[in-house]
Amino acid sequence: MIPTESSPPERIVYSVSRLLQEVRQHLETGFPLLWLEGEISNFARPASGHFYFTLKDEAAQVRCAMFRNRNQLLRFQPRNGLRILVRARVSLYEARGEFQLIIEHMEEAGAGALRQAFEALKARLAAEGLFDAADRRPLPSLPRRLGVITSPTGAAIRDILSVLARRFPALPVLIYPVPVQGEAAAPAIVETLRLAGERQECDVLILARGGGSLEDLQPFNEESVARAIRACPIPVVSGVGHEVDITIADFAADRRAPTPSAAAELVVPDRAEWLARLAATERRLGRVAHAALVRRRERVEWLRQRLRHPGQRLIALAQRLDELEQRMGRAQGHLLQRRSARLAELSAHLRRHAPLHRLHQLQQQRSNLILRLEHAYANALARRREQLAALARGLHTISPLATLERGYAIATRADTGEILRDARQAPPGTIVETRLARGRLRSRVEASLEGEKEE
Repeated sequence: MIPTESSPPERIVYSVSRLLQEVRQHLETGFPLLWLEGEISNFARPASGHFYFTLKDEAAQVRCAMFRNRNQLLRFQPRNGLRILVRARVSLYEARGEFQLIIEHMEEAGAGALRQAFEALKARLAAEGLFDAADRRPLPSLPRRLGVITSPTGAAIRDILSVLARRFPALPVLIYPVPVQGEAAAPAIVETLRLAGERQECDVLILARGGGSLEDLQPFNEESVARAIRACPIPVVSGVGHEVDITIADFAADRRAPTPSAAAELVVPDRAEWLARLAATERRLGRVAHAALVRRRERVEWLRQRLRHPGQRLIALAQRLDELEQRMGRAQGHLLQRRSARLAELSAHLRRHAPLHRLHQLQQQRSNLILRLEHAYANALARRREQLAALARGLHTISPLATLERGYAIATRADTGEILRDARQAPPGTIVETRLARGRLRSRVEASLEGEKEE
């Protein structure tokens, strides 16, 4: 309706809930997913498992909610005072009319920046082909000397030496000491890789350190370290951190091991396995040599016994030829008999298994099965009908309607629907509704005879 000078404009009156609902819809559709950085305060985790907190900076704050299906994916525990990076949707909590953010993803701010830098560097180096599997060098099956680039005082070198002592103690090990944490670590690792490549003292290298945070492992995520690994002429095995830790050095190395101990197991064979294989080879070689010697002796003895006069040999061969000729004749006769018997057997078998005979059997079997099925169905239907009749009779016996048919009635208060069991429940003036077997009666109580009791 278009307002005119003679008619005032129609007023549109919103309810509070309608206003807040439309505001929430505008907020949620008007803003895309946002990334925000701030500090956690007023953190709460009720029994529902959801997170509720305030995200603030130096000048402002906003209420946030992160529901349980999202916060279960976090790898750290949020707490007050922690600086975080979140991806969130703008929304409104209608029950209190509060502006809030719905958190979809959360990470620690420092770790988030490092992770973004990690992913960017990884993508750039991969695009250059630095991580191509075709360029990776094979590891020697039995190294002449192993080089380990790590901290000489860390747990990684102790784990590596322990594995080497257990698996292959005869392997010489050359330790290249470097810092594995801090600003000086990456340049030292790059220089050590260059030096090891120039000296050619080892034919395989392990670059290792123990586990730590993303900041602790940052030297192994430097571009210079990755390029130094690829430029080194010696195969490099990366054994940095724990199994869940992934660094740029892992992608650049010729082989990646989940831990320093695993790197040591990767580059050397198992001593016990090698000794067992050598012992088995020695035993097999002895058996082969003995068997060959026995065969040679038997051959010599056989040749010695066969050394006869040529005439005797010709007589023996002529006799053997006659014998073979006779055997061949008998064998041909026996073969012909066996083939004839087999042909008769197969012919009889074919007649027994003719398709018409088999078809007749199947038709007879089908007719029998149909008769059995019809009989079983009729019996089952009769049993179900008898069961239904018995259940119907039992249900009628205990039904309140059967009780009403015998002359009883159910009285209830008309205002509350309460069933009356005591006269004191219906004082004078109470409207009572009585249900009979057929129909209902509505009446007013004139007097309550509380003292009387039916025997």
